[in-house]
Amino acid sequence: MLGQWLDWTLDDKHPSPRSGRFGSGIYQLHAPGILEITPATVRPAAHACVFSAAIHGNETAPVELLGNWLSAIEAGTVTIGAPVLVILGNLPALKAQQRFIKTNLNRLFQRELAETGEEPDRARELMSAVDGFYNRHQALPKLHYDLHTAIRGSLYTRFVVEPFAETMINPEQWEWLAAADMQAVLHQHQHSWTFSHYSKHYHAAQAFTFELGRVAPFGENDMAALAPMLTLISALSAGEQPPKKPAETMRFFQVQHELMRQAETFCLCFDEDVPNFSRFEPGTCLAKDSVAGDFIVGDTPLHVVFPNAKVEIGARAALLVVPSHAS
Repeated sequence: MLGQWLDWTLDDKHPSPRSGRFGSGIYQLHAPGILEITPATVRPAAHACVFSAAIHGNETAPVELLGNWLSAIEAGTVTIGAPVLVILGNLPALKAQQRFIKTNLNRLFQRELAETGEEPDRARELMSAVDGFYNRHQALPKLHYDLHTAIRGSLYTRFVVEPFAETMINPEQWEWLAAADMQAVLHQHQHSWTFSHYSKHYHAAQAFTFELGRVAPFGENDMAALAPMLTLISALSAGEQPPKKPAETMRFFQVQHELMRQAETFCLCFDEDVPNFSRFEPGTCLAKDSVAGDFIVGDTPLHVVFPNAKVEIGARAALLVVPSHAS
């Protein structure tokens, strides 16, 4: 199962057959980077689970994490009791070990998408795969964990972004995430058209974007630090209740402002290597933009997340957040 899928995904070796059995269920290779696993017996606590990685091609720790989990399934040390759709997203970028080829795939997950090209076409293929998977398992609660690593360091090494949508998060999710050693949660404030947002917005799934440390090449990731996350994924794929820990062990933040680049001369007024969640006091100038003007922190201190001055004009250059609470 795992070898065939990776050969097709990374080496363009078309497998035959594209389906088969393993100890606790069956698998089907839908397309390169898209694998569905169906249990022989669906357990009472099962969710319809989507686990995705490599939406950005240089984020390797989640790929290794899913590889370890799939190896455990093949070895029989993890039993499948829930249907799972496993996705590796931007395959050309993964092969090239770069974030994307032409455009950021994780801004394209919108059904009204009009753009053309390789990455928009891949977004459509992935949206269709998710639609089909959830339709096949309508009786089960839906869940999507989209696994990433950040391009910079962070004051909270492992954190979760909750996409904006009307679907409420089940409070037990926070307990699961705390037990998986997530350190912070960021509540989004508006639609963002990321992959996890797609599942939450269109399918009312419990969906999150995970930032599991910092970008590193294959073989250089601290996989021991992700052992609690592997435990969470293994429990969910087994259709079992995951371990829990009080949600209060995590810090919660809410987006207050989205800093957009409007001009060619845009710049951020702090060091490029400032870590995520760094705090800036009132009166601090955070950005200069010849179209939008200077952005200066108002009366409330702000924490900066995902700063990147090199984005395209019209794209998000940073999120500015404030402490919040679980919702």
